[in-house]
Amino acid sequence: MFQDLVSSFLVVLVVVGVPVLAWQTAHNPEIRSLPRTALYFSAALSEWILAALAVGVTLGAGPRFPDLGFRALPLTTFFAWTAGLAALTIALLALLLVFERRGWWPEESPLVHLLIPETAREKLWAVLVLAPTAAVCEEWIYRGYLLAQLAKWSHSEILAWVASSVAFGLTHVYQKWAGMSRAGALGALLAYPVVRYGSLFPSIAAHFLIDAVALAWLGPKFLTRVGADRVKGQGVSET
Repeated sequence: MFQDLVSSFLVVLVVVGVPVLAWQTAHNPEIRSLPRTALYFSAALSEWILAALAVGVTLGAGPRFPDLGFRALPLTTFFAWTAGLAALTIALLALLLVFERRGWWPEESPLVHLLIPETAREKLWAVLVLAPTAAVCEEWIYRGYLLAQLAKWSHSEILAWVASSVAFGLTHVYQKWAGMSRAGALGALLAYPVVRYGSLFPSIAAHFLIDAVALAWLGPKFLTRVGADRVKGQGVSET
């Protein structure tokens, strides 16, 4: 009984609490004065804490970790799915950023621009800290723990797949509706090999590659240019 209550609490925390905290953070003016690396550290620390909570609940509740996605795959299957997921998502992200530059897609939120690294040091933080943290922690929390827990409760893997993807989208509330929709679609895509093969490893690896490329290359290439174009269009000096 106690274990069920703890599991329920963690699910509510992930589905409701995390989006609420993300929304509050996005509307906190103080974060705009923090160094970008401090924002990266804070985001990474909070994700590792949440992931550790999910590990603790899992150890107490009894499901085996292989049943929650930590299951090895043949290398050919792993590499094929990792490369396919990463390539497809990066291509779609680049296309959306091109659309945004042309005004065919909603602009990114100010917080997204705030998180895009500008210096070499910030890019190292993004690639070596933020991207692997998001890959491991978010895949474990949403495609491992949450997906399995919702499937257990609903007796429907498809319903759990949809619900966990929606929950993942909601955690990106600071990116407004376009960013939430994009994140939800990405979550659904990354969940596919978990549903099909019962393994998180392709999703973790693909998630890392997606975030690393987005933070180190796509974001600085497109969003800083978009921001500069917006300033010029408003007739404000960039100096």
